[in-house]
Amino acid sequence: MTPQRVTLITLGVADLDRARSFYAALGWAPAESLDKVAFYQMNGLVLGLFGTSDLASDQGRPNATLGTGAMTLAQNFMTEAEVDGAYATALAAGATALKAPEKVFWGGYSGYFSDPDGHVWELAMNPFWPLSPDGSLTLPDTP
Repeated sequence: MTPQRVTLITLGVADLDRARSFYAALGWAPAESLDKVAFYQMNGLVLGLFGTSDLASDQGRPNATLGTGAMTLAQNFMTEAEVDGAYATALAAGATALKAPEKVFWGGYSGYFSDPDGHVWELAMNPFWPLSPDGSLTLPDTP
C-alpha cells in the first residue's frame, strides 16, 4: 500500500532566475538553492522550482516539452483581509490576475492568480476549514 501523502511538489519553470525573483517578491526564501533547482520549505512539504528542460531530462524525457498542467495550487488564510493582502502582494510581484478575491458559492472567499510561468494559485479563506496557528490545514472530522 502506498502512503496517502505528498512530500514535494515541483513546478517546471521557463526561466529559473525569473521564478526565483517572483517568489522572492512574495517574501519566500529558498531553503536550498542549487544551480538548476530551488527548494522552498512549506508546512510539511517542499515546493521545488526546476527549469522545464532540466526537469524533462530528470524525468527521462529529454525531448519533451513540458507545460503547466491542469491543476491549482492553493494557500488558505485565516481572514479575508489576509487573502486580499496576499493577492495584492502577488500582483505587485508580477503575477497575472485571474479572478480578484470575492465571496464564493461554497461560503468562503477566494481569488486566483498565475505566476510568470502560468502556474495557477488560489488564495482562499474557508470558514469550514480552520487553520493551525502555523497555517497548516487538517480537514475537520465529518459526522
